[in-house]
Amino acid sequence: MSDVENKQVKETTIPVEEVVFSLYQSQDKIYPKSISGVFTNWRWVMVWLTQLFFYGVPWLEWGKRQAMLFDLETKRFFIFGLVFNPQDLIYLSFLLIVSALSLFLFTAVAGRLWCGYTCPQTVYTEIFLWIENKIEGDRNVRIKLDQSSLSPHKVFRKTLKHSVWIVFALWTGFTFVGYFTPIRELFVSLTHFKLSSWETFWICFYGFATYGNAGFMREQVCKYMCPYARFQSAMFDKDTLIVTYDEVRGEPRGVRSKKAGENKSLGACVDCHLCVQVCPTGIDIRKGLQYECIGCGLCADACDVMMDKMGYERGLIKYSTQNGMTNRWSRQQMIQRVLRPRVFIYAGVLTTLIVGLAISLYLKPSYRVDVMRDRAVIARITDDNMIENVYRIKIMNNAEEAQRFKIQATGDSQLNVEFEETGLAPIDKAEKLLMLEAGETKTMIIEIKVPDSVLRAGSYPIAFNVKSLSSQEATTEKSAFIVTN
Repeated sequence: MSDVENKQVKETTIPVEEVVFSLYQSQDKIYPKSISGVFTNWRWVMVWLTQLFFYGVPWLEWGKRQAMLFDLETKRFFIFGLVFNPQDLIYLSFLLIVSALSLFLFTAVAGRLWCGYTCPQTVYTEIFLWIENKIEGDRNVRIKLDQSSLSPHKVFRKTLKHSVWIVFALWTGFTFVGYFTPIRELFVSLTHFKLSSWETFWICFYGFATYGNAGFMREQVCKYMCPYARFQSAMFDKDTLIVTYDEVRGEPRGVRSKKAGENKSLGACVDCHLCVQVCPTGIDIRKGLQYECIGCGLCADACDVMMDKMGYERGLIKYSTQNGMTNRWSRQQMIQRVLRPRVFIYAGVLTTLIVGLAISLYLKPSYRVDVMRDRAVIARITDDNMIENVYRIKIMNNAEEAQRFKIQATGDSQLNVEFEETGLAPIDKAEKLLMLEAGETKTMIIEIKVPDSVLRAGSYPIAFNVKSLSSQEATTEKSAFIVTN
């Protein structure tokens, strides 16, 4: 190739630019604006109800103990008048099923009500935003403060805000640990600097989680960490009440002055972006249903405020259904479609489970009896030519007061039952009475004998009857008497 041709090739060669693709999309910080309205008030009602319960219940007393205490050391859970042991795990299963069905029901009816009003992430974010608003100011003031250069005023405001956040977060961690360690004892240990290492760790850990999630991560938890946002669409349908924008009425949107009156060429939306500014997750509801929407309704409050200023009818953004918006149904027509068979099935199953759980808790016995055969020897011949079976009876007193129990063993008419006790638990042999203190568990060994050659080889039914003389409850546990050749 000649020099002229080489020169032409170099001149026609297009330089390749290096292109870098980022797998992470950086986002600007969201500064939610304060607003007032119906849904805002309901959110604060739920904040007060949930937090009064969370911070107040550990300080309540029930008899001589804390009203709600999950005592991991003794493996006993106290919930007001109810006492649960590890053997009562079935009730936790019922509770989880009820919670799941409740979530399905509420989501099928009105979308993400849990996320918008009672989720701890939502509640604590709202509290932290309120603190931030009181110390630094509303949205525009906070944006200006963050963009300003470092100054004594900025340092003071930021330090004060984070100090209040940290104190509140640590008190939240302290309250959380107070559900597992009696909170009054925990408070004394805290004031005397005698907290155990585990108590200190969990107070700091839960406090740090609250501080980080509600103070910094905020909407990121709802958008990227919470799985509910990802599978909510499976529980939605076109008759689910969701926060919607009335596109027919609002479009085409455009800015106009109040003095100009209603512009016939424009829709009701004045494109003020107030609905975006108040959104905790920073989305634009006018773009339709999005997985980031937590259904809080703050955008509806903001839009109603603007509609009132412009003199327009409220409800440009509101709770509605997709079918309702498409068919322009009235509120009554939408409610009729909301109460559909799917909702009634969820409600019926949920009601049945709740009633069953309530009845089960009401009939829950104050003690538990377990009968176990001696695993070492099925049956043996004693020195006095008797066939002997050995049983272990374990009695657990679930009540919060001492109880006396009467034990009896009964069997087949041909079975001559003799009752003997060998001393693992003190018992009145004459009356066959056993005394158990509150929450105490005792195990007895009972030997039952019959004369040899009276019964043929085989298995014979036998029952152990345990009656509480304190509560007059009675329990029967079945077993078998084994006769070998």
